[in-house]
Amino acid sequence: MMKILTTASVAALTLAFATEAMAVEWNVSLWGTRRAFTEHVEKLAELVAERSGGEFTLSINYGGLSNERENLDGISIGAFEMAQFCAGYHNDKNRAITVLELPFLGVQNLEQEVAVARAVYAHPAVAAEMAQWNARMLMTSPMPQYNLVGTGEPRVTVDSMNGMRVRATGGIGDVFASVGAVPTSVTSSEAYNAMESGVVDSVAFAQHAHLSFRTIDIADWWTENLNPGTVNCPVVVNIDAYDALSDEHRAILDAAVDDSIAYYLENYGKLLEGWEATLTEKGVAKVTVDAAEIAKLAANAQPIHDAWIAEATANGLPGQELYDLTVQSVAANAPK
Repeated sequence: MMKILTTASVAALTLAFATEAMAVEWNVSLWGTRRAFTEHVEKLAELVAERSGGEFTLSINYGGLSNERENLDGISIGAFEMAQFCAGYHNDKNRAITVLELPFLGVQNLEQEVAVARAVYAHPAVAAEMAQWNARMLMTSPMPQYNLVGTGEPRVTVDSMNGMRVRATGGIGDVFASVGAVPTSVTSSEAYNAMESGVVDSVAFAQHAHLSFRTIDIADWWTENLNPGTVNCPVVVNIDAYDALSDEHRAILDAAVDDSIAYYLENYGKLLEGWEATLTEKGVAKVTVDAAEIAKLAANAQPIHDAWIAEATANGLPGQELYDLTVQSVAANAPK
């Protein structure tokens, strides 16, 4: 009897240890607060936990693990298993995907943004560059075309943008600089203080960021149609952690990406539907930029595109190939 009990006890303990060993928890480094920009990561965590029966979970942290400029570094050393970052925060670390931040590429909606980003992420040069940071692309964080909020008189002509101090990164900053504006790349978390203190006159963000980082709270105006471009902010995973997953957990994670993106798009659509009411509530004037003025600004985009190709090529990347892929993907996925 004792032998039977002992055998049963050992079997139960063995099963318990095996179950515990199978459970996996990943740490995820984001920043700011939960917002439309992070809803696909939140949904991913929900789906992974549900579909794995709680055996694979994502522990999401907003700013406690790293700041936004150091998330890729954290991934590289395995400080956490998943993170979100924006290419414009460190162009030198992720040169290949900055092609997606070039101004006036012609992207018209979030679905198109997702398709174009996926095409570029799949390029071997992107995978190779990310591998230098022990990172693997998981999914994009699609954002609408950026627009300005600002204080004082609206900057709705190219001439009025001369001398404008604007929070803008990547290609958006470059195109504003081409007409005499002074871009600064303070992080999204620093944008409110920069605007409140007068360090910048205006801030270029997508709608959710104007809300989340409160720049809309101190703005006098918002440009509804300038649409100079957007930034690219991927979610990446640590390669070692990804490879260490069981086949089942890896399949669950990969399969949950499309559903998470679909949820993100639906949720962001609701935010855009309520944007007019938000402007009214905040007392922010919606200003329309004349098409001729937009054309003047857009005319400076091609030299910036050409410079990007040259610089990327000089840094050992297939610059022309990445650029052509981007342009072709924009055209192929244009709204019908």
